[in-house]
Amino acid sequence: MYSFPTEVQGDAAFDVANRKAIPPFAALRAFEAVGRLGGVRRAAQSLGLDHAVVSRHIRSLETWTGIRLIERLHAGGRLTAEGAAYHTRIASALAEIAGATADLTRSNQQTQLNIWCIPGFASQWLLSRLGDYRRAYPGYEVEIHPTDAGPDFALHQADGDLRFVPIGAAGKTKVGANSVEIARPQVFPVASPSLLARLKPIVEPEDLLSAPLLHEDSQEEWRAWLSANRIETERALPGPRLWHAHLTLAAAARGEGIALANPFLLGDDLATGRLVEINVGRPVVLGAYTFFGRKDRWDGPAMSKFRRWLARQASTRLEAA
Repeated sequence: MYSFPTEVQGDAAFDVANRKAIPPFAALRAFEAVGRLGGVRRAAQSLGLDHAVVSRHIRSLETWTGIRLIERLHAGGRLTAEGAAYHTRIASALAEIAGATADLTRSNQQTQLNIWCIPGFASQWLLSRLGDYRRAYPGYEVEIHPTDAGPDFALHQADGDLRFVPIGAAGKTKVGANSVEIARPQVFPVASPSLLARLKPIVEPEDLLSAPLLHEDSQEEWRAWLSANRIETERALPGPRLWHAHLTLAAAARGEGIALANPFLLGDDLATGRLVEINVGRPVVLGAYTFFGRKDRWDGPAMSKFRRWLARQASTRLEAA
């Protein structure tokens, strides 16, 4: 059962009626994200909120309108027929607001960039190099937002985005964005010296199947690496999921298992001996670090400088690996 705000009579009625014509903006923003991303948890991740907060926003919007907008919150984010129609118009309105705001502030954006980035790449490689960017281009600033979710460029959520794109998805771009491949690093297994001292010698790729493996969000990266080395297995691979590359490598350095890594994620771990490369199998490339940038800013001074600087830095890192 839905409830509605009590009507206000008298001189304040007109103002209240105007306020009632527009639902709370936070609820609209949450609803747009749920409909666009297809789930409450994905929307929460994109908005930087707890999923329970997003659920409350959706329920409050349904209470406010008196219309069920989503089939079942706990089952995901499938919109009802009424919700889908409403979402189309709300998404368009928010895109217009974002565009109008970007146009208004464009004169202040010529030297500033808001870049979203996968957390591991940001923490292990990119952040430590931003000082070089500022020294190379005085007066230009970059704000880094580490996140698993990519931005909606149509809503101008970010100016650019750095993602690791698997080989099978290479060539795909995002609506409202151009893209350029930054690097295709080789991926190889690494472990701590203390763990390797406790394990049986690993001399062939098959030996890894009996070792403790560390995974990010799924077992697919390890399966792809093994498949590239002509090893196929239907059984579940050993080891926990840790969701982020930097957490996986931190666990490997503590001796908790063997992780897959590339030069952009290792920092100085190999040089200091915290991790060592396990030299088995053939070189494997699983994908490419790719930079996506808003089309309307692609050839602007800030974006041009940043993406070319990024390509130079990536090339230097691969040459040093």
